[in-house]
Amino acid sequence: MTDSSRTPGPRKASERSKITTASLREMKAAGERIAALTAYDHLLAGILDRAGIDVILVGDSVATVMQGRDTTVPVTMDQMVYHCELVGRATERALVVGDMPFLSYQVSTEDALRNAGRLLKEGLAEAVKIEGGRQYAKTVSALVSAGIPVMGHLGLTPQSIHQFGSYKARGVDAEERNRILADAKALEDAGACAMVLEKVPAELGESVQQAVDIPVIGIGAGPNVDGQILVTHDLLGLFTRFRPRFARRYLELADEIQGAIGRYCDDVQSGDFPSADESY
Repeated sequence: MTDSSRTPGPRKASERSKITTASLREMKAAGERIAALTAYDHLLAGILDRAGIDVILVGDSVATVMQGRDTTVPVTMDQMVYHCELVGRATERALVVGDMPFLSYQVSTEDALRNAGRLLKEGLAEAVKIEGGRQYAKTVSALVSAGIPVMGHLGLTPQSIHQFGSYKARGVDAEERNRILADAKALEDAGACAMVLEKVPAELGESVQQAVDIPVIGIGAGPNVDGQILVTHDLLGLFTRFRPRFARRYLELADEIQGAIGRYCDDVQSGDFPSADESY
């Protein structure tokens, strides 16, 4: 579906009381774009939810954004359950999706079922996300059969960074392009409710969007997909270690916060804070 065929006018999703996996399918069918962002804590999740975001992903990107790590690989299952629960309690409207961390689903289907179940039971997630394609189709099918909605993740899959060797775009050659398309179909056939497509050429993003009936949510996958997701800390300008090309920065909060803290320090040191009005 190309950009020109999208339904014009305001998004209708904001009128829905609750976003579900069925809502996402309806939005794709209607040509309504899906707006998704990440959250890892109760306070920010509540802000995103009240602002009308459709999907909140509790991403394993918590490793790089909140823990200061170089990759997402070290995140544990217990940590993901903890962060999901914080987000889940703050969220009323958005669909909450919990990331399955590295080695929480790759070893066996039994592990995947147990760990995904924890994200729903303990973490209050409403769906889980796993990275990879055809090699995990049986796992996706087993999770869906157990009543656990699954969002796939193709293209650049950060948990495989040591295998890839870099964060360069994926699907730039014909062989990998065809592999990603086949993986997308395999995930759909296995019962996935949606998929994230990361850092691929825009024309491949459009091809995947047209090839499957489930929503394709892009991050660096061009404009002609069914929705977009960003790391909220990139969007707000809070994360400053690097700036992904695909991440539009709507604010530069790191600079503003640093300035505010500096002014506070000056006021404390000069005796200007607290004032008489701020004292008892």
